[in-house]
Amino acid sequence: MPLPETGPPAAQPEEPGTPGPDATRVPAPARAPAPRPSPRVPPARERPSAHRSLLCVAAPAFVISPEDGQLRGAGMEGFYRDNVRVLARCKLLLAGREPLPLLGHRTSAELARFVAAAELPGGGPDPEVIVERHRSAACQERITVRSACERTLRLTLELHLGTDLADLGAIAVQAAGPPLAATVAGAGLRWTRGALRATVEAQPPPDTAFAATGILQWDWELRPGEARELTLGLRFDRAGNRGAETPAGEGPWAAGGAGGLRRPVDDWSAVRAESEDRRAAPLLTASLEDLAALQLRDADNPADRYLAAGVPWRCALAPAEALRAARMLLPLGTRLAAGTLRTLARRRADGRHRGVIPGTLRSTGPHRPPSDTGIEATLLFPVVLAEARRWGLPERETEALLPTAELCLRWILEAAGDEGFVPDPGPGAPHRCEVQAAAHRAAVLGAELLELNGSSAAAELSEWAGELRSRFADRFWTDDEAGGRPVPLALASGAPDGQQLTSSLAELLDTGLAAGGKQAPGLLTKAREERLVCLLRSPRLDSGWGLRTLAEGAPGYNPFGHRYGAVRLEDTATAIVGMAAHGYEEEAGGLLAEVLDASGAFEGRLPEMYAGERRAPRSVPVPHPAACRPSAVAAAAAVHLLLASAGVRPDVPGGTVDLRPWRTAPLGELRLRGLVVAEHPFSVRISRLGMGVVEEAANGLRLG
Repeated sequence: MPLPETGPPAAQPEEPGTPGPDATRVPAPARAPAPRPSPRVPPARERPSAHRSLLCVAAPAFVISPEDGQLRGAGMEGFYRDNVRVLARCKLLLAGREPLPLLGHRTSAELARFVAAAELPGGGPDPEVIVERHRSAACQERITVRSACERTLRLTLELHLGTDLADLGAIAVQAAGPPLAATVAGAGLRWTRGALRATVEAQPPPDTAFAATGILQWDWELRPGEARELTLGLRFDRAGNRGAETPAGEGPWAAGGAGGLRRPVDDWSAVRAESEDRRAAPLLTASLEDLAALQLRDADNPADRYLAAGVPWRCALAPAEALRAARMLLPLGTRLAAGTLRTLARRRADGRHRGVIPGTLRSTGPHRPPSDTGIEATLLFPVVLAEARRWGLPERETEALLPTAELCLRWILEAAGDEGFVPDPGPGAPHRCEVQAAAHRAAVLGAELLELNGSSAAAELSEWAGELRSRFADRFWTDDEAGGRPVPLALASGAPDGQQLTSSLAELLDTGLAAGGKQAPGLLTKAREERLVCLLRSPRLDSGWGLRTLAEGAPGYNPFGHRYGAVRLEDTATAIVGMAAHGYEEEAGGLLAEVLDASGAFEGRLPEMYAGERRAPRSVPVPHPAACRPSAVAAAAAVHLLLASAGVRPDVPGGTVDLRPWRTAPLGELRLRGLVVAEHPFSVRISRLGMGVVEEAANGLRLG
C-alpha cells in the first residue's frame, strides 16, 4: 500500500536563522493533517508497471523510480537491497511544494537523472530555481538546488522519507506491511523490523529531523546564481548476515564524469562495435552496461563473479541462466564463465543425485509438466567448460573444474539408463526434445574434455551420443506430407504427445563449438535441419518480433503466455545463431532484423520476454508484466547476436582461430574491437561483402 504522506507537526516553531536584508522568504502553503494509512489494496491504476518506471541496478541493489523521481511508496517504487525494500518514500518539497518535473531518464544502467523546476510565487515563465537529482541504484542520491533568481531566496527543502522493509515477493502481490516508525539516528533516520534495519544519512546534516513524520528539513539561503547540494546514503543491515553478495563495480560517487558521477568499472569497457546499422552500437553499449551492473560476487569466494538472473524479480543466482549468459559472453573473455563454473561447482549436489547442479522447477503453463532448471544447468556445465577452453581458459583452471564436469557427464549416462533418453525427474516423466539436444551436445563436447585426463567415461559418452543420434529420429520426429516436424515432448511410455511447435526446438540447431573451431555434430540430418528452419520461420512461430514459445493458434496459445506464446529472447537468439552456423544466413538475418527492431522499442534494454502478438504496421512489441528488464540472458543474447555475425571460432588449445563471417553481412560493414581470444585483445573487421580481416590477435594464433 502507498505510504502515508505526512507533514511536520503544525505547532513546530521555525528554526533559528535570520534571512539577509534582501532575502525573500518563500512561504509554504498550509498543510492539512495527513490521513491514517488505509489497509485497502490499491487498484491497478495505483500500481505502476516496472516497465513504465526507471529501473537502475547495481546488483544486489536496485531502485525503481517514476519518471518524476518522487518516490511515494506506491506500488514497487523504492530502493532495494537483497530483495528488501530499504527505502520506499523519498519525496522532495521545496518551499512546501513539489517541483514541476521536467526530465527523468537513465544515464547508465546504475544511474538516473531527474530535473524539476520550483514554482515560486510571482515568478515569470522562466524557471528560476532548478532541482536536479542524481539517483544511484547503489542506495545513494545527490540533490542539487540552483538559483537563477535575481534576488536572494530563503527556501525550505524537505525530504519525506519512509519504508516498510518489505520483501519483494510481498510487495509484488500487494501484501507489504504498514509503514514503520522512524527514529533519529545521527544525521538522518532509521527504521527497524525484526532483524532488518535501514538507515538514511544526509550530508550536510539536516537543520531539523522529525522522526514522527519521517521528514528531514533544511533551511537554505540562496544568493543569485548560487547552488546548494546534499547527498543521501542508505545502509541496510540484517542481523546474522555474514557478508551478503556485494556489487561488483566501484561506487558511483567517485570524482569524474558528468555531474561528478562515474559509472561502475567493468571488464568490457574496451568493447566497441562500429557498424553501418545504427541500431547495433547503442544495443551493444546498453547491454554491456546492464551486464556489468548485474554482476555479483560469490559470498564464499569474492574473486568469483556470476550474473544475477534479472531485475526486479530475480536479482540472485539462477544456475541455468547464469551459465547460458556466461556461455554467450565467451567472446568477451573467460573470467565470467570461470567464476560462474567455480561458484556452481561448490554448490553441486552430493549423495543420491551426485553431480547434479541444484535448480528449481520452472512452470511451463497449465498444459505441460514443469521442467527442471537443475537438469538444464547440469547439461550446460560441461558445455560451458569445453567452449571456454576453446576461447582460451587456462589449462590449470580447466583441470580444476574437470572433476565436476565429469560428475555431470556421468549423471547423463545414469539418467539415460536402458531407454537411452534423459527424462525429467519423477516416475513416468516426459522426455523433452530440447533436453535430448542439450544432453547430446554435452556428451559430444564433454567426451573431448574427459580425454584430457584419460577418463574411461569419454568413450562411453561418445558411444551413447552416437546411439542417441540413431534413436532420436524414431522417437522425436513425426513425418507428414510437408516433410515432418520434431516432437517437442514425448511421454516415457513411448506415446507421442505435445506435438505443437515451440521456439525451444531451436535447441536442435545449437550443436556447440568443437575442435578446430568446427560445429559439433547434431541430432538432425541436413534435410531435417532445413525443415526445422522453415518451421521456425513460419508465420505461426515467427511473430515479426521474434519466435513465439508456442505456435499461434495451437491449443492454449496466449501471446502473453511465458511458455505459451510470448517471445523469449534466448530462444530467438539460439535460433538465429544456429541457423547461421548451419548455413541458413538469410533466414537468420531476417530474425536478427526483427530483434534489432524490437530493441529500438525498448530503448536498447531488451526484456527477457515480450508478447508474441503478430507484428503490424506502426505497432511495437508489448512487454510481459513479469519479465525482468534488465535480464542477464536477454542482455547477453543481444551481445551474442551482434558478435556472432563476425563468425569468430577459436581453438586456442590447437593454436588456431577460424573466421567465418556471415556472407550476407546483415549489419553492413562492421568493426568489432575489445574481444578476447587466448586472454589477449582480438579485433576484426567485416566488409559489406562478408569478407573478414583480423586486425588484432594474440601472438602465435594461426588463422584457420
